[in-house]
Amino acid sequence: MTDIHNILREYFGYHSFRAGQEEIINSILANRDVLAIMPTGAGKSVCYQVPALALDGITIVVSPLISLMQDQVRSLIEMGIRGAYLNSSLTPRQLALATERAKAGTYKIIYVAPERLLTDSFIDFAKNANISLLAIDEAHCISQWGHEFRPSYTKISDFIELLPYRPIVAAFTATATSLVKQDIAEKLKLHSPFELTTGFDRPNLHFAVYKPLSKESWILNYLERNSDESGIIYCSSRKIVERLCETLSENGIDALPYHAGMSDELRTKNQDDFIYDRVKIIVATSAFGMGINKPNVRFVIHYHMPRNIEQYYQEAGRAGRDGEKAECILLYSGSDVSLNKFMINKGSEENESLTPEERKAFLKEELEKLRIMTFYSTSKTVCLRKRMLNYFGEYAPQHCNNCSVCEGYANDDYSEIIKPIRKTESYTKEEVIPDKELFEHLKVLRKNIAMRQSVPAYVVFSDATLREMSGTKPRTEKEFLSINGIGDNKLKRYGSIFLAEIQKYIDKKGV
Repeated sequence: MTDIHNILREYFGYHSFRAGQEEIINSILANRDVLAIMPTGAGKSVCYQVPALALDGITIVVSPLISLMQDQVRSLIEMGIRGAYLNSSLTPRQLALATERAKAGTYKIIYVAPERLLTDSFIDFAKNANISLLAIDEAHCISQWGHEFRPSYTKISDFIELLPYRPIVAAFTATATSLVKQDIAEKLKLHSPFELTTGFDRPNLHFAVYKPLSKESWILNYLERNSDESGIIYCSSRKIVERLCETLSENGIDALPYHAGMSDELRTKNQDDFIYDRVKIIVATSAFGMGINKPNVRFVIHYHMPRNIEQYYQEAGRAGRDGEKAECILLYSGSDVSLNKFMINKGSEENESLTPEERKAFLKEELEKLRIMTFYSTSKTVCLRKRMLNYFGEYAPQHCNNCSVCEGYANDDYSEIIKPIRKTESYTKEEVIPDKELFEHLKVLRKNIAMRQSVPAYVVFSDATLREMSGTKPRTEKEFLSINGIGDNKLKRYGSIFLAEIQKYIDKKGV
């Protein structure tokens, strides 16, 4: 078995594990099931990708979204790891070829949609493959008590029972109450799992609730002040998504819509334009975002109040995945409450899988969650972060000094407070303030490489890696390899190009 620290450095370019990662990986390598609750941006994928490389067989990752699979596989290939995905985006010929290669043991990690697990072709492959680990991403989708329940997830345990032997099963999610957590363990039939919750707090996120007279005017003002930043605006209906996009366009702001009423082709195009930085703003319903790995989202604005804290935490948490400062803003109005009550009642009536008793319990649970979300949205004196963390059963100090309540901007009257996103000034491990001019040079170089390779820029290097590079100005391969996010494969692929650019800059500036 390969040393996990060597794997982390060689492939991922990191010199130490984040909180909880090593314990989870060691549990998997000790043949123990895992149930891990880790916030967005905490590095869940490392927890199954590192053991996948240390174990002898194949790792199957169950993932709910095509975009997430594609993004993860692109990143694996960039790191020199053999990965593939099997989903409906492939043509029948591509799918057959990928399955044949999987049977031949070409891939170390295979991403698959839950709907594909019980197809004849996949069962045929799985029964004859050496599957050592089954990782379930977005595991809260298995629970009817979760906010994104997907019936296809309930078939995962049926798939496991069809295998000639049971692999290690590891479930991961960013949001789960104790009820959802228990449901995940029961539905997946986990065997005495190692359970770990790394904590829900993300200190880089600033939370705010405002009650503007005009939400559209507030958003226009905010986007003008943060015109160089990338962000998501969530709305509760397709109609509002389209209307807001039209308003933004009329005011010279490029924004694209995303909702379930659009064709698959147009949704995919708009999502890709956002991921590839061809457009900075996407206006969407909750249909957008699960599994989106875009690290440089600097703000998430909710045009309407979501129906519960889990949904809000999940959607707002798509900001600041790179660990840098980001804004999570909720624009509240009293009508949001009645709208959500209507949607909750409608949802319970349309869920035919529930018995009358289950429907009654579900309705009671959802309305209680809405009540707690309303307390968050109308809080005048209690810290927003404290309300959120307490909901997930986590201790929080009385004041975080990083939310609108703690800063004295409680929404007791009509709030028209607009502030530019606050920037972090130091990023590197040595707390060196990056050379901004060099950083921009490196971003252009990265963009050109990414365009040639048809991948998002962050797949080449993250902003955080470029900032550290611009701060430390490596001159040798050894110095280049010491930067977080640069492993052996990326050194081979990009080392000479970036070192040459840095040297050219040093020579020009006489640094």
